[in-house]
Amino acid sequence: MLKYLQNLGKSLMLPVAVLPAAAILMGIGYAIDSDGWGSGNVYAAFLISAGKAILDFIPILFAVGVAIGMTKEKDGASALSGLVGYLVVTTVLSTDNVANLLQIDAGDVNPAFGDNIENVFIGIIAGLISAALYNRFSHVRLPDALAFFSGKRLVPILTAGTMLIVSLILLFIWPIVYSGLVSFGEMISNLGALGAGLYGFFNRILIPVGLHHALNNVFWFDVAGIDDIAKFWAGEGEKGITGRYQAGYFPIMMFGLPAACLAMYHTAKTKRKKQAASLLMAGAFAAFLTGVTEPIEFSFMFLAPVLYVVHAVLTGLSLFIAASFEWTAGFGFSAGLIDFLLSSRLPLANQPWMLMVQGLVFAVIYYFLFRFLIVRLNLKTPGREEDDEEVLEAKTSPSSSGDKYATMAEQIFEGLGGNENLISVDNCATRLRLEVEDADKIDEQKIKRTGVPGIQKTGKNSVQVIVGTQVQAVADEVKKLHKR
Repeated sequence: MLKYLQNLGKSLMLPVAVLPAAAILMGIGYAIDSDGWGSGNVYAAFLISAGKAILDFIPILFAVGVAIGMTKEKDGASALSGLVGYLVVTTVLSTDNVANLLQIDAGDVNPAFGDNIENVFIGIIAGLISAALYNRFSHVRLPDALAFFSGKRLVPILTAGTMLIVSLILLFIWPIVYSGLVSFGEMISNLGALGAGLYGFFNRILIPVGLHHALNNVFWFDVAGIDDIAKFWAGEGEKGITGRYQAGYFPIMMFGLPAACLAMYHTAKTKRKKQAASLLMAGAFAAFLTGVTEPIEFSFMFLAPVLYVVHAVLTGLSLFIAASFEWTAGFGFSAGLIDFLLSSRLPLANQPWMLMVQGLVFAVIYYFLFRFLIVRLNLKTPGREEDDEEVLEAKTSPSSSGDKYATMAEQIFEGLGGNENLISVDNCATRLRLEVEDADKIDEQKIKRTGVPGIQKTGKNSVQVIVGTQVQAVADEVKKLHKR
């Protein structure tokens, strides 16, 4: 079950990765016409409308993205099936159709239906069901008379039929589920700034198992009516309130974690400072510019878990402070400099530059607190491991292709046990996600010599290698080696 949920978390990153496009388009558009929101400038209207085209169809992106991500072959037929499944449910459970099915007036239809059925939650369900049907029936061969509909062509048909049944079930249980989701969201919303802080804390705590995406969906998207990201960028919320589940991340990702990297560098052993610097500087730059923090977090998450708990508490505190003062900014991808600059001119951005001041304060807190704990508790952060020279010495022998990612992939491939032990290769935004015959056969030291931030065994047959933002290039090279 854990592996399934982790795969779901990885699949959710595919549609999320599309959001920066909307962020760039709308950010530039609002910067051109920050008062008229596009009504006063044709160029701004052009860009803003293009960005809204992405945000308005986020549920469909999730249906397609999850369908692709959860299938073994990543085939386009699975994406089509996800789209079919989503369209069937949302059409059958539209307000007018529900009124007809239940023989009641449209005004008496439960508000859970209609526009409220067109949400990310339904998109995820459609994607999961279509992926399961694809994995099970994409190679089925029908009798000659029906041969045209065999294999992959069968999957969208089965998905449509299955989603009819799902629609019938949702007709009765969705109002209950919807009410529960709204109640959960309202509970956090009613806690105000404290609720934002609790969300920030649990968001970080769930990262080690890859389940933080499920929590994000409640607050960032339209699962429980909060829809913090879309409303912020569309300018449809309340100034100082909408964006509270995003704003507090900027001080952490742009300042706090880079300062933690500096503390880890300063406390590294002298002979290992150079190797530690290459890892920590790259992670700090990625966090500051793009908001991608996993390379940093995984560098100490398992080496020094007490630091990670402190990091989670500080993240919650940052969201609490930003929400308390109603400082808001938003992001389409993550809380880095690019998204900050794009969102700071949006109509709902409220004193966004105070987040930078807050960030400087958090940088000081992170640096001195991390440095104190590392030294006082003798924590094994990067550069402070036991005197095993193999751990941080990167392999220097060139690969056959001479490409650094190919070199890195070759060593990771060998450390995984090669084709004899490696079953499948996949990746998310920063990690290689691998299935192996036996995780105990993995040579962790050989993999660590590539300089990767960390390795996580998530089961007897699954392992994650934390690579960083260059993971796609490494994954492609590992896949080439795996196919040989």
